[in-house]
Amino acid sequence: MKKLFIGICALFLAIGLTGCGGGDTASDEKTLTVSATLDPHSKILEEAKPILKEKYDIDLEIKVLDDYYIFNKALDAGEVDANYFQHRPFFEGELSEHGYKIVEEAGIHLEPFGFYSQTIKDIKDIPENGEVIISNSVADHGRILGILEDAGVIELSDDVERLEATTEDIVSNPKNLSFEEIKPELLATAYQNNQGDLVAINGNYALQAGLNPTDDALIIETVDADNPYVNIVAVQEGHENDEKIKALIEVLKSDEIKQFVEDEYKGAVVMVD
Repeated sequence: MKKLFIGICALFLAIGLTGCGGGDTASDEKTLTVSATLDPHSKILEEAKPILKEKYDIDLEIKVLDDYYIFNKALDAGEVDANYFQHRPFFEGELSEHGYKIVEEAGIHLEPFGFYSQTIKDIKDIPENGEVIISNSVADHGRILGILEDAGVIELSDDVERLEATTEDIVSNPKNLSFEEIKPELLATAYQNNQGDLVAINGNYALQAGLNPTDDALIIETVDADNPYVNIVAVQEGHENDEKIKALIEVLKSDEIKQFVEDEYKGAVVMVD
């Protein structure tokens, strides 16, 4: 029986299957799988891909997704090695709600959030009883409302932390604006279909729609070192020090990638140290 078992294992190995007690193959050890949204995350990773291969002999596999609520579930389940799509408040909300065993590896970039309009050319022209279309992601609400407050459009209660603010915390709304919530991936479509008077669009979805926040937004978020909405790379707990993960972060923070982002996005994406 022992000889028969050895023979079966040899046959399995010959046709590339596992199941006789082996570990990862050498090719698996050289592959790093990262999920990302299309733009700018996957495009930045595409730029990093040949650098990872040349410097570390790592094959980067990029899985492009567009549903925010799939990413962390897949990472927690071990379907990918890392993800790169989310800012810290969203990440922290996911951990609190789902208890995922994942951690932040590093902050990489910021995408200024903007308000766009097909009809309004100046903030003073926002109409009475206007409609503002915003993300239904609660993690974005404090950010969106904070931008409007900074622009003098609304005022939020002093009794709430800005990151946790909702429309219920608006204490002054001179234009009597109403707020409609839709999925983040539909915001750019709403803008293109001329829905609402203002549409608050996440930076990556604005880019996918051919918009540049620095040029096209009626109101744009201020980007500074204290901005909590830095986009991060997340990994499973216990894999923070994996050599492939460390190599990825080193490349994403390299001068080559910083230059690419500056040239490609011209301020619509800002790398952080």
